[in-house]
Amino acid sequence: MKKISDDVTKGINKSAARAMLRAVGLQDEDFQKFQVGIVSAGNEVTPCNLTGPELSKHAKLGVNGKDSAGLIFSTIAVSDGISMGHEGMRASLVSREVIADSVELVMHAERFDGMVTIAGCDKSLPGMLMAAARVNLPSIFLYGGSSLPGTYKGKDISIVDVFEGIGAYEKGNISEQELYDIECAACPGVGSCAGMFTANTMASVGEAIGMSLPGTASIPAEDIKLRDAAKASGLQLNYLLKNDLKPRDIMTLDAFRNAITTVLALGGSTNAVLHLLAIAYEAKVNLNLEDFDSLSRNVPHLADMKPFGKYHMVDLNKIGGVPIVSKILLENNLINGNCLTVTGKTVGENLEEVKIPKNQDVISFPNNPISKEGGISILKGSLSPKGSVVKTAGIDINEFEGPAKVFESEQDAISALFNDEIIKGDVVIIRNEGPKGGPGMREMLQITAAIKGAGLGKDVLLITDGRFSGGTTGLCIGHVAPESFDLGPIALCKNGDLIKLNLFERSLTINVSEEELEKRKKVYTQPEPRYKSGVLFKYSKLVSGSDIGAVTNK
Repeated sequence: MKKISDDVTKGINKSAARAMLRAVGLQDEDFQKFQVGIVSAGNEVTPCNLTGPELSKHAKLGVNGKDSAGLIFSTIAVSDGISMGHEGMRASLVSREVIADSVELVMHAERFDGMVTIAGCDKSLPGMLMAAARVNLPSIFLYGGSSLPGTYKGKDISIVDVFEGIGAYEKGNISEQELYDIECAACPGVGSCAGMFTANTMASVGEAIGMSLPGTASIPAEDIKLRDAAKASGLQLNYLLKNDLKPRDIMTLDAFRNAITTVLALGGSTNAVLHLLAIAYEAKVNLNLEDFDSLSRNVPHLADMKPFGKYHMVDLNKIGGVPIVSKILLENNLINGNCLTVTGKTVGENLEEVKIPKNQDVISFPNNPISKEGGISILKGSLSPKGSVVKTAGIDINEFEGPAKVFESEQDAISALFNDEIIKGDVVIIRNEGPKGGPGMREMLQITAAIKGAGLGKDVLLITDGRFSGGTTGLCIGHVAPESFDLGPIALCKNGDLIKLNLFERSLTINVSEEELEKRKKVYTQPEPRYKSGVLFKYSKLVSGSDIGAVTNK
């Protein structure tokens, strides 16, 4: 069988390439085998990816044998938690594209036949899945593991509690010492943020879509079982190679619908909408916001998980992980059991031996859900004609109406909050934070957590063309499209405009006539670009709207 790696291992004219490969440890017999890239986003920049290098070594043990030879390489990752609330956050979503591009380039140049991908933090997970879909060579995905929650005053806490603590401190609700104690306790060690935030949401996606071995999404980063899972993932790649089973054979439209359903049942991060659209684009699957909306109306929210609920990822792991969620969904005909997975079996076959524990309250059942509809909703209307996204998990209202208070950046809004300029009933609009206009579509956990910490979480509606952390809770609407840069209606809002949200109707409207909006458009002046060179400038010229995943190949 001809292999892609024959380009660097076969023939007299490949002697130079083989000489280089000998220098990294390959021998004569290895040149007859599949050449496998084992890539992680491992670094010390963030605890989320600390496990990457170690897990790569264990995956290589699984890959290496009579059929395959593995070679480890790495890619970048940035820390959302560290970059939150300042200019650094503009690099976060951009890093997803750089990760996918860099993995593609190494796979292309080195002529690898397949790959094991390992990732921890928010953008490295979708970046790896995008790369797998794009190169479409036998691939398997492994999550770098969740952290354990911290403990403060007898309660489990996470990084979100620190951001909320900042808001509480600024409003005088807690002391500086209390904030310091929360800071020191929140992140006890290695792994991604402990709740059902973006990293754990996307880890669940990797499993639900069929690209990870069952049960691996919820294993804590410090658990020895994750090392075993890395070796098993490497071993399983040999099966994928020998059977020529590729990501696009697995990541079909039905598989994406399974992944969306799982996110909705878990009450996962709104970022999953953006990332699943981007992965689908790379997989050449026609997925759109309407798919999310139709499913959200029929899939119940089942998981009592942070940031709105009681439990962390480790608690889901204790009852059996994502397979328990999948089994419940399958038994209620909410997912497609015929979708193929990296095991070589279907979703249904993988779940045959899974037993649902009786004495647990982490996951509810569809006959008694937390809410009848999924944890994420897609809104449209005169303020977001191409769509916007809201996490409805934990929200117990249907309507909100109030006057707009418009800000040109997250920092402006935070300053106003701490100066008591944002009050109960306000609709806070933050614009110029979209993929192009930001650039980079910053997450806004700092302002959302500060609003909650200030005691206004249920009393203020926040709307932006940027996006939110998976740790965000409350009345927060993001991904407004078209964004301000593209002269969407959000660019034309003025202080005092009446804004109305109706979750039942899935509508987000501005009470301003089309004639008035046209008048405003004629006198609108687009802000000067924040960056006129470098990667952020390049990104702003290439990126699409959030309604199609903020991809850069359009």
